[in-house]
Amino acid sequence: MKRLLSAAAVAAGLYAGPALAVDIEVGYPYSHLFDVTFEKVMKDFKKAHPDINVTFRATYENYEDGTNTVLRESVANSLPDISMQGLNRQRLMVEKGIAHSLEPYIAKEADFEKEGYHQAMLSLSTFDGKVYGLPFAVSLPVGYYNMDLVKKAGVKKLPATWNEVVDMCGKLKAAGVQNPMFWGWNITGNWFMQALMWSQDTPIVKGNEVNFNGPAGLKSLETMKKIFRGCEMKNLTYKEALASFSAGQIAMMFWSTSAVGSVERSKGDFELKTNEFPGIDAAPKGLPAGGNAAMLVSQSKDPARLEAAWKFLKFITSGVGAAAVAETTGYMPPNKAANEIILADFYKNNPAKATAVRQLPLLRDWIAYPGDKGLAVTKVIYDAIEGIVIGDNDDMKELQEELSEEVQSMLPKGSS
Repeated sequence: MKRLLSAAAVAAGLYAGPALAVDIEVGYPYSHLFDVTFEKVMKDFKKAHPDINVTFRATYENYEDGTNTVLRESVANSLPDISMQGLNRQRLMVEKGIAHSLEPYIAKEADFEKEGYHQAMLSLSTFDGKVYGLPFAVSLPVGYYNMDLVKKAGVKKLPATWNEVVDMCGKLKAAGVQNPMFWGWNITGNWFMQALMWSQDTPIVKGNEVNFNGPAGLKSLETMKKIFRGCEMKNLTYKEALASFSAGQIAMMFWSTSAVGSVERSKGDFELKTNEFPGIDAAPKGLPAGGNAAMLVSQSKDPARLEAAWKFLKFITSGVGAAAVAETTGYMPPNKAANEIILADFYKNNPAKATAVRQLPLLRDWIAYPGDKGLAVTKVIYDAIEGIVIGDNDDMKELQEELSEEVQSMLPKGSS
């Protein structure tokens, strides 16, 4: 059964005009981030393709919701034509036979790489030598700072390590800031746990084996405990945290660069600055690439509909569409043409959105846990970290042992 249309879908309908020759349906996540992007994109798309009518499904709450929704829809034979899936969930879509290879469509494009689709970005969505998605938005974790509160605490230099963050929390508390910091532990896909692991140049899993059962994993858990306890961090949902930061109640927030546009539009009258993601003892050695890719998942056999879906998929990930991502969010468009031509002066004039671009050399894989229980593993790790936040988990060595054993039992047997 199809989900009800969101407000964004209704808004997009303003550009649909009269009945058109071909109808396609699209699903995407995070309405608070991407509604404004698609409103902007649709104006240009309708001018370029007036014969294609696009209907948006109800937005996915997050990437896990997007994956679960598509898995259910595939069984019910009610998939949209295009679905935006988290970069770490693409492989599952391929393994389940839900996503279509884009190779036949790419082969028909005379100057595909000249459109900005260079190999480095296509590799994010390449499996077994075939492209199954076009990256739509790429993010990295960054620090957000309310510089009015930072200056009130007498802080002259933004923190480069988590020890410095904890020290800064003490200064902010002394200056009367009741809620000095929020650290995005609850972001989708255990992304911040992976950020701490990659900061030590260590993946969270290797093949089908747990890889946080060694020194890097223990250091990651201990670092989280130090941050949460040292900053007396409140257990806020991500929506509560973003709202509190925008209202000027939180001095520093560590989150995805994806929210820069949203924060800029909603923040109070204070100076916003973003800065590089701190490291454990020094600058991070790597950070996981967040974001999503557009995948063709249509169950239609109509060549005209499939071709229309490809045209939309290509448009939103090419120059104009990709530039809209940067202009309306904080994501980096994974498209050379958008970054080098359309956005030539953009980052110079929008420094808060430039921080993630400076971190691009640190880009590492955002790893999905293998096997049919991959989403369940995400929840198990989520619950363990929440236990640190609320104080239920205090012995990090014991937690590491229990968590490693439980997660390993959920992963496929044998190497991959």
